[in-house]
Amino acid sequence: MLVRFIRENQPLLSEEEAYSVAEYFKEKLIRKGDIVLAQGKISNEYYYLESGYARSYTFNLDGDDITTGLYSSHVIMCELMSFFKRIPAQENYQALSDCRTWSISFDTLQIAFHSLPVFREFGRALLVNEYGKLKTRMLSALQKTAEERYKELLRNNPDIFQYASLKCIASYLGVTDTSLSRIRKDFVKK
Repeated sequence: MLVRFIRENQPLLSEEEAYSVAEYFKEKLIRKGDIVLAQGKISNEYYYLESGYARSYTFNLDGDDITTGLYSSHVIMCELMSFFKRIPAQENYQALSDCRTWSISFDTLQIAFHSLPVFREFGRALLVNEYGKLKTRMLSALQKTAEERYKELLRNNPDIFQYASLKCIASYLGVTDTSLSRIRKDFVKK
């Protein structure tokens, strides 16, 4: 799976080159409920989530738990600013189910970047993709209705509803629990 993910994100890599990139990653199993990264700590690992579900979250000024990201199989899971800039994380990352991941430490990533040119290209492609996802999410929050954001989440990540609480999904969509219930009820009627 990891090799296929690498090739999908950097199609110009040969299979042999993709395997050489994958060799830098180590398998890591994460149990449901585990905190993968705690706010205030420096992120030392970059994860490819092969299977399972996770979320990132923080707390607003009122102390409410706000989900900032939902992660399902075949995506990257990392607090990029903390990982690359070596600063404390502003979010928590938690497994919503048992997860099978492939991780690479910051130090190993630096070695790989400097010793394997194809790794740099793979890393660059991933960063561009992650930036694109972040920009799309930001614009969606500003330009789409809550109903449109709900439909998009349902279309792109339908299984997440089995693992994340409705409160978690509501905060991710930027709505109250009551509003999400209304949106879901209206959606079923249609």
